[in-house]
Order: sequence, then C-alpha cells, then structure tokens
Amino acid sequence: MGYMVVRGENKVRIFIDEIAFLIIENPAVSLTGCLLEELINKKIKVIFCDNTHSPLSELVPYYGCYDDARKIRTQIKWTDEVKSLVWEEIVADKIRKQAEHINELGKEEESALIMSYIGQIGNKDSSNREGFAAKVYFNALFGMEFTRSEDNVINAALNYGYSIVLSAFNREIVASGYLTQIGLFHDNMFNHYNLSCDLMEPFRIIVDKEVASLKLVTFDDKVKHELWDVLNRKIKIKGTVQTVLNAIRIYVRSVFEAINENDVSKLSMYTFIGDADE
Repeated sequence: MGYMVVRGENKVRIFIDEIAFLIIENPAVSLTGCLLEELINKKIKVIFCDNTHSPLSELVPYYGCYDDARKIRTQIKWTDEVKSLVWEEIVADKIRKQAEHINELGKEEESALIMSYIGQIGNKDSSNREGFAAKVYFNALFGMEFTRSEDNVINAALNYGYSIVLSAFNREIVASGYLTQIGLFHDNMFNHYNLSCDLMEPFRIIVDKEVASLKLVTFDDKVKHELWDVLNRKIKIKGTVQTVLNAIRIYVRSVFEAINENDVSKLSMYTFIGDADE
C-alpha cells in the first residue's frame, strides 16, 4: 500500500514517498526484496552500516534515468579543458567557504591566508592549493596538533558525516543518468565514486561546522544521529532557502549544465543562511 512497515517492539508504518534516505544502522536488520525493489524504484538512497554502526556500503541501482546511455556517452566525451575549468571553480568555492568559516571563529589571519590560495589555483589545481588550504583550515579549526590521518573522535565524526553527504551526491548523479566512477579530477581506478568526491567538496564545510559545534568528547550513537540530520539543515542556493539535500540536487544539475554547455557561469553554489547570495 505504499508504506514501509518496520516491525520491532512496536510496528511503525512510514509512507515511502516521504523518505529520501534510509540508513540501516544494524547488520542484524532483515529487509524484504519487495521493499528494496520499491526503494530503488523511488530513487531512495539506502545506506548499510557495519557492526560498529558506521556506513559500510550503499544500494546503487543499475539505471537511474530514462536516457542513461545518452548521458554516459556525453560524459565520456567531456573535454579535459571544461573539466578543469569546473574543477577550479569547485576548489575555489570550497577554499572560500573554509576561509569564511574560520573567519567566523575569529581566526582572521588564518582566514586571509586561506583566501590567498584561491588566486593561486592553476590548471586542475596542479600546485595543490586545496591541500595547503586544508592544512591551515583544519589546524585553525581543531588545533595545531590535529591531522586528518589521526584516529580520533573528530576524524571519526568528520568521516561519518562526509559519507552521508557522499551518498546524497551518489544518489543525485545516478538519478541524473551519469556515472559516479568517471570524475573531473579524482581518477582512482579503485574508487567507485570519483565524480561524487569531486562535486561534494564545497559541501564538506557543512559537516565541518556541525562537528566543530558539537565539541566532541566521544563519538557515539547520539553524535551519529546528529550527523544524520545534516541533510536537513537549511542553506541558500539560487536565491532560495533549501535543505542541504535539495541544494545538492540543484547544485549537481547545475554542474552538468555547466559542463555540457561549456559555461561555468551556469554553476549554482550554495551559501549559508546570513551570507550574501552568490
């Protein structure tokens, strides 16, 4: 009857059309094939967690759009020139948002340094300005001893939040008829989500803000539930206030429009509530 029925201590019915994401947090959960089929047909992203309740995999349909074949042929023919131009815009926007975030925290000197890297971005960011900006940014945000490779609660929370945002991008890219494997910049033969990793870069700052605001001591289920809600946060895009999930859809489609029309002015970047519209 169009409802997902969850049976536990109590039975809960949830209208499937109201679901955007389904996170299966416990590997002991059993699902029916009928439910999985309907979730795929409704283009609902399903994320499966391992026994530590961390995202492990996701359900990706073979077909996401009626003209997948045409879209994929177009994607394969994207030129290095247009991919480079769009990637440079994405990196610049990410760095700009990092600088603005740090500036809000009173780190004006570090913010100015991060902003200076934008003017140094070259072809495909060959000088790795993104990497230099990230080091300054994370040190300013979490302390000089912090590194992204360290095993700690902050990195665990960041990675968890990033994985949720990445899944949202996978959903939109597949729904638009394109392959997540073929990226603009990322080109790892073992990465199924090269394009998603490219496009999500400016949206990482949403997760960064959330994690920084939580003042973490432990990384537990309560923190994970807080991070699930990141996709419901409100931001601005194209002059309208949208949830992060809706903004991702608008942004992803603008990226494809910019690439296919060879016009980076078609890109629609988000801003935080209270920032000036872009």
